[in-house]
Amino acid sequence: MSAAVRTVLGDLDPAELGACDAHDHLFLRSPRLPGEELDDPVAAEEVLHSFAAAGGRSFVQWSPYGTGRGGDRLAGLSGTTGVHLVAATGLHQAVHYDQALLDGLYEGLAELFTAELTTGLRGAPDGTRAGLIKVAGDNGPMTGHTRRVLRAAAEAHHATGAPIAVHHDAGTDPAAVLSQLGSRLHVPPERLILGHLNRLSAPEPIRDLADLGVFVALDAPRTGDPAADRHLFDILAALLDAGHADRILLGADTTTRSARHAPGPAHLLTSLAPRLAGEFGTELPDLVFTANPARALAADWKA
Repeated sequence: MSAAVRTVLGDLDPAELGACDAHDHLFLRSPRLPGEELDDPVAAEEVLHSFAAAGGRSFVQWSPYGTGRGGDRLAGLSGTTGVHLVAATGLHQAVHYDQALLDGLYEGLAELFTAELTTGLRGAPDGTRAGLIKVAGDNGPMTGHTRRVLRAAAEAHHATGAPIAVHHDAGTDPAAVLSQLGSRLHVPPERLILGHLNRLSAPEPIRDLADLGVFVALDAPRTGDPAADRHLFDILAALLDAGHADRILLGADTTTRSARHAPGPAHLLTSLAPRLAGEFGTELPDLVFTANPARALAADWKA
């Protein structure tokens, strides 16, 4: 079977993915963000229509199991807007969950992830399958929760072929997560998407990670933040100088209700893409928004 991107409406030829917001959220809930839930299906539809009008064709939601990911609505939204949606299974950091929920999940975690990739998301219509596994690093030493989740994610990857997307904060250690998933659990680096790496303070560690063969997922800064803007472009320059144009992904990463009022996914294509072309050459936007996501998300699905 040839490689395919697994969307909520079925498997897709990677060549049909089109311009992609590679890291974002339509629906998201966390006890760490009270009152900031993304839970409005009308607003989600408006986001996708706006993105489609700007030329966007695919949208990857990194909201994993238990974070209000709107699994029962994703297929309908994809059908209504024409935007291909890739959903996530997996688990976030423990602080985003009630401990009782986690205690009830740990025993069969790999089986849960595998079932959501092959059969369907829990609570969603039949056939609404996940297309990637979302996990997260820790702010500090790696916890038992994270070790369990990474082990389960690796098992689900080996059972299905699914890519693994990894959330990072400024205080997490991407190299430690990469060592755990790669060296110990034997997930190939080209199956890993390391997210939020522009939260690291310097470009050099990001370049070093790309040297290992992983995909580097960067966040598009909000408008009006010149420091974040310049930091992103410094990282891009370092990656391009090192020959890693084919490793870069970009996403808008809207995580709160308040942030939804800022420029959303459409901004990637209407504003950021022309700036990338102007500073780094006209080929880069197509690589970052179309060719690279198609390679990062495509899998030789085993089930």
